[in-house]
Amino acid sequence: MENITAEELKKRIDSGEALHIVDVREPHEHEEFNIGGTLLPLGDIRAMQIDEIEDLKEDEVIVYCRSGARSSQAAMILETMGFSNVKNLAGGMLGWQEKFGK
Repeated sequence: MENITAEELKKRIDSGEALHIVDVREPHEHEEFNIGGTLLPLGDIRAMQIDEIEDLKEDEVIVYCRSGARSSQAAMILETMGFSNVKNLAGGMLGWQEKFGK
């Protein structure tokens, strides 16, 4: 698993690059603030309920959460499920908001 910084990810989003971003937080956290990622809570990933992203195993998938801890776990789980290019947003949404606000 690699990490990606908030600055790197924002630059790629702002450039219009087509990205596969997955929010592994809970629905209420996603509703409060998100950066456009597909909501797939860590509990669903642990239960292997990943239908929404199953076809992305060969693509880059960027995961994020509140602080980077849950997304780090999610990235490791996804890698064991055969995802070959998973990146974790270092610092999560806390780091993002610290740098860019809401």
